[in-house]
Amino acid sequence: MTLLAFGQIGFWQILIVLFVVLLLFGGKKLPGLARSLGQSLTEFKRGLKEEPDDDEKKLDDSDGSGPSGPEA
Repeated sequence: MTLLAFGQIGFWQILIVLFVVLLLFGGKKLPGLARSLGQSLTEFKRGLKEEPDDDEKKLDDSDGSGPSGPEA
């Protein structure tokens, strides 16, 4: 017996998944769930756009070896 390709998702499979999600979470919680998912994606994208130099500068300054360290 051969298995069909798993990479193809059709309309009926998506509809069944959405129905199960609706049953699990209920109609009242879905807008809040979608809103929090959107905010999470926005924060993730914002984190990807930040320059890594800012984080490295903060780490360098916090180790005490910079001009604001104890030797100054």
